[in-house]
Amino acid sequence: MNELHYRLTQRVSECITLANKQLGSEFAVPAIRFDIRGKTAGMALLQRWQLRFNPLLLEENIQAFFDEVVPHEISHLIVYARFGKVRPHGKEWQAVMSQVFGVAPKTTHSFDVSSVQGKTFTYQCGCDHIELSIRRHNKVQREQVQYVCRRCKQPLVFTPSLT
Repeated sequence: MNELHYRLTQRVSECITLANKQLGSEFAVPAIRFDIRGKTAGMALLQRWQLRFNPLLLEENIQAFFDEVVPHEISHLIVYARFGKVRPHGKEWQAVMSQVFGVAPKTTHSFDVSSVQGKTFTYQCGCDHIELSIRRHNKVQREQVQYVCRRCKQPLVFTPSLT
């Protein structure tokens, strides 16, 4: 484990200690893995009581991980332990974020992901051009799924000349 992973692990322990104190609970420190790739910063595996983090985004956004991503993911675990299956970013999660950790309950990060973004493919709808990841593109090509634009609700059509 490198120093940054160790520091993040310590931060997870601090947040669990804070939550236990604030909530009068005895939550265990979750298992931690640094194996997420792509644009996802962190992930809570609820039933496994485990956290996963993106090591590349961590290196590029250290303070934001300590201040926001760690409390965000721990809040998911705490909400699951206290309330069971509820909306992922619902009122329970928002309350834990703001009342226990004092962090604004944002649902997504705004990190620059250019260093971790893979190849994309350009699709067109009625109102725009939309980039799809290689995973989504391959699903379309295998006819497993058809995506529609969130705004105009028209199907996305692959435009190879724009890629």
